[in-house]
Amino acid sequence: MSTRRTAKASRAVREVLSSAILFELNDPRIKNVTVLSVDVAQDMRSAKVYVSVLGDKKTQTRCIHGLESARGFLQKKVADRIDTRYTPILNFVLDDGVKKSIEASRILEELARERGELEGNEEVEDEFHEPDESTEDLSDLDDSELTN
Repeated sequence: MSTRRTAKASRAVREVLSSAILFELNDPRIKNVTVLSVDVAQDMRSAKVYVSVLGDKKTQTRCIHGLESARGFLQKKVADRIDTRYTPILNFVLDDGVKKSIEASRILEELARERGELEGNEEVEDEFHEPDESTEDLSDLDDSELTN
């Protein structure tokens, strides 16, 4: 089977699953789930579904168990949408790439803030140095003298 066909099937499965999880599942364990990507095998018999779940480790584990419990329902939704000989068996994988990127972003932001504080301290030190002789002190002048 061509990679173009599996890519198309992956996109279709991702769309179906995203919609079904968001609008049709009523399991209280399944909350704050995003279907990031789907990798359908060349023979269309299996698919890895990469999901991101907001929350702590316990919430994520509970959500994955909920998705595994709803696997049959979700596979039926996929079978209704995709006309193939085989309906892929769905395997849910928790993708913590989003969590890692948020953590990396937080670290970079913290470093930028620290760097800004260091640069801010250098500017404060420069303010206490004697002014250059080339700059004139204009504080003694009247407004009329400044406009002329």
